[in-house]
Amino acid sequence: MMITHNSMNLRSNLSQILQISVWGFVIVVSSFMFLYAGRWIDSRLNTEPSFMLGLFILAIFLCIWRLYGEARMYMKKQ
Repeated sequence: MMITHNSMNLRSNLSQILQISVWGFVIVVSSFMFLYAGRWIDSRLNTEPSFMLGLFILAIFLCIWRLYGEARMYMKKQ
């Protein structure tokens, strides 16, 4: 079975869309996990928004940094 160029191009596009969707999911889940962990730490130490906001910003920064690294690796590959 021979795969045409258009079929391969469509698979590549769908793969990229799927990767973007997964990254969106990862950002949301990690943000909520870090928010929850920060809220738990704040409730134990009575430092209300400090750890919650700090860990939330850390989660967003780490996800964007990782996404940027993956995008650079993808660009080098092409």
